[in-house]
Amino acid sequence: MNNNSVTCVAIGSEGDIVEARQKGRELSKQIGFGLTDQARIATGISELARNILLYAGSGQVILNIVEIEGRRGIEIMAQDQGPGIMSLEQALTDGFSTSRGLGVGLPGTKRLMDELYIESTFNQGTVVIARKWIN
Repeated sequence: MNNNSVTCVAIGSEGDIVEARQKGRELSKQIGFGLTDQARIATGISELARNILLYAGSGQVILNIVEIEGRRGIEIMAQDQGPGIMSLEQALTDGFSTSRGLGVGLPGTKRLMDELYIESTFNQGTVVIARKWIN
C-alpha cells in the first residue's frame, strides 16, 4: 500500500463537504466499489463532514485506501478540535441531536459503513474512523 492513496480535505464550509464527498466517491469507484456502495460512502463522508462543520466549525476529512488481513476498502477519518462528544451512547442513538438536526449523522454513518470507531475528548476534539470493505 502506498501513501499516494491518502486524500485530505479541510472542512470549513459547505463547499468543503461537497468536495470531500466527491473525492470519496471517486476513490471508492477507483478501487472497485459498486454504485450503491459508492453512494453509501459518499453519504457517510457527508454526515461526518457536516458534523465537523456543525459542532467544531472546522476540521478535516482524510480518505485512504486500506488493506487489512486480506481485505481492501476505504477508510474515512474525520477529525476536529471542537468541544468533543459529551455522550457517545446518546450520539449513536437514532434521533438524538444537540443541534436541532435530524440526528442521523453518527447512527446513519454507522449503518452505512462496516466499521465505526469514535474517540472524543471533552474540549479537545473528536476523531471518527469509518471503514467500508469491498465484498
